Amino acid sequence: MLGVIATAAAVLAGPAAGVLGYRQIKRTVLAKRLRITTPNGIDESGYVRIGGIDQWISIRGEDRRNPVIVEVHGGPGASNLIFVPRTREWERHFTVVRWDMRGAGKTFARSGPDGQGELSLDRLYRDALDVTEHARTRLGVDRVLLVANSFGTVIGLRLARNHPELYSAYVGTDQNINAGGRERAAHHALLERLETAGKRKELARVTAMSADPSAWTAHQWTDYSKLVITSDPLSYDTMKTVVIRSLWFSPLHNLRGLRQYLKGMTFSERIAPEAVTIDEWAEGTAFRIPFFVFQGESDVLTPPGPALRFFDDVSAPVKDSALIHDASHFASFRHPGRFLDLLLAKVRPAITGETTTR
Repeated sequence: MLGVIATAAAVLAGPAAGVLGYRQIKRTVLAKRLRITTPNGIDESGYVRIGGIDQWISIRGEDRRNPVIVEVHGGPGASNLIFVPRTREWERHFTVVRWDMRGAGKTFARSGPDGQGELSLDRLYRDALDVTEHARTRLGVDRVLLVANSFGTVIGLRLARNHPELYSAYVGTDQNINAGGRERAAHHALLERLETAGKRKELARVTAMSADPSAWTAHQWTDYSKLVITSDPLSYDTMKTVVIRSLWFSPLHNLRGLRQYLKGMTFSERIAPEAVTIDEWAEGTAFRIPFFVFQGESDVLTPPGPALRFFDDVSAPVKDSALIHDASHFASFRHPGRFLDLLLAKVRPAITGETTTR
């Protein structure tokens, strides 16, 4: 994900007047699409005091009677607010609570690097519990559906495992499996792609790094992630057409907000090495809530193989998985309609007993 920084920063550095004009037109169109006018709808956002600092929370949905999703975003430091226009249809069937973690997006923009307080996995985990409590209280529900993507799944698994009283089900997408630094599928595949493509300089950089990601510095982790994304055509296309496009045309971010978004990602990269030390099997495969994994079929950053091996070992009241065709990383945002179909066909019946279609 952090590989987007260099490209997006170049775009933001000196955009031409014509480009800015088109951007404003596009943002206006998207802003109109985001309007929620239904009688029982909700569209509110702002800062909430979470873990001792002001953190940004958005709550959107067309009917408050729908199940509530609390989303845990990836990165680290990559807010999902830029994807709100792409996932607009989700809000017809769910009330979606999106939160910019400390170090990310509008939370980072509020008080800058010196105002983020402690940045650790444990602190983010405790923040997530506070956000969950805020959502339950504000919307008057006992439990919420936990949807985590990419880096967020590291925290999401812990939340789902430890707090069945808070969550009705767990959905992981771009599911991260680190296995205590032993998982090497993505690393080996990267070496093969670089060798096949004759990228000798890049191959030398990766080869010089330890095969154990827990030994990497934050800079090495960022460089590795960028190489994984840019060396795979589908992933690189998704980065350009989904991530950067969503970032550039976001109606919820002005130019300063976009720059802060990117600075937040750079700030948050320091936490990545801590995440790769987690052993998901050692932490436990028993879940007391329905458990789902919806993975991009061609994901090269968080490959489906390790995610499905972990899924196979999970015990849960209900569990199901699916591969999303023509998708690498960011599967839920490349194909938001397909992801919604999975939520409606597999997840919603497990948490409400109702079968729904869009």
